[in-house]
Amino acid sequence: MLRKSVSILLLLAILLSASFALADGAGITVTDMKGREITLDKPATRIVALTAADCEILCALGAGDTLVGRGTYCDYPESVLEAPAVDSGAGTNVEQIIALEPQVVLMNTMAQTLEQVEALENAGIKVVVSEATDIASVYEAIGLIGALTGKNAEAGEMVAEMQAAFAEITANSENAGKTVYFEVSPLQWGLWSAGKNTFMDEIATMCGLTNAFADVDGWGEISEEQVLARDPDYIVTITMYYGEGPTPVEEIKSRAGWENLKAVKSDAIFGADSNEISRPGPRLADAARALYEFVGGEAADN
Repeated sequence: MLRKSVSILLLLAILLSASFALADGAGITVTDMKGREITLDKPATRIVALTAADCEILCALGAGDTLVGRGTYCDYPESVLEAPAVDSGAGTNVEQIIALEPQVVLMNTMAQTLEQVEALENAGIKVVVSEATDIASVYEAIGLIGALTGKNAEAGEMVAEMQAAFAEITANSENAGKTVYFEVSPLQWGLWSAGKNTFMDEIATMCGLTNAFADVDGWGEISEEQVLARDPDYIVTITMYYGEGPTPVEEIKSRAGWENLKAVKSDAIFGADSNEISRPGPRLADAARALYEFVGGEAADN
């Protein structure tokens, strides 16, 4: 299997390519994803992670015990709920974070301000930016967090496993000419889709599919008429289901005028796990496997 064939050289290359360095006898120096250099005396043991993806990475690396605070939307794995939640995003509460006495705050500066970063640093807290926007930079984020926590080997292994899973899917996919429409917001709230430069687009390509909205950059608003005109072979919805009324898949099937779409007629509508397929973390490999299996591939190895 491809995963078993990942060589020691590949693992070394992964570690060397990550944005960090270990300074023998002089603590740990990392370069975060904004090019900022941060030095610690030793691996961090008290971390506040403001984004859900960074919480997931910490736990997947076996460093969940370092989490002393989490952002509002950090909810996986369930163990992270034991850490106190702090206001994050546009409403980031610096005082709440300082009160938890972390050594490091992991954040995404798309959601925080320069003033908030400066306030934390003035309090003696190291701010590390983890800002993955594609699968390649997810690998970088894993390496960065692995270095901060002294989990370098675990980070290298995680990246190698993800790469092997993606490579296996790519090598075995046979869906040339088939298109997929990713629905990230349902008709009720106004249709939005995932275009190019998104994790969904990358995963579609791995599965041999063409994104029906590859002409959209990032996540963009689209029209019902556009979906009908492009007539995708597959539809993937990431709308959450809360246990009442029709499921998101059933709702799409029931839409007036959609009954003649290829995806509807062939019952090729997939309800994806929204967090798996949109968060920049290790579960992207699970999302890729799930889509690969849905569009006709044999189950990839776990």
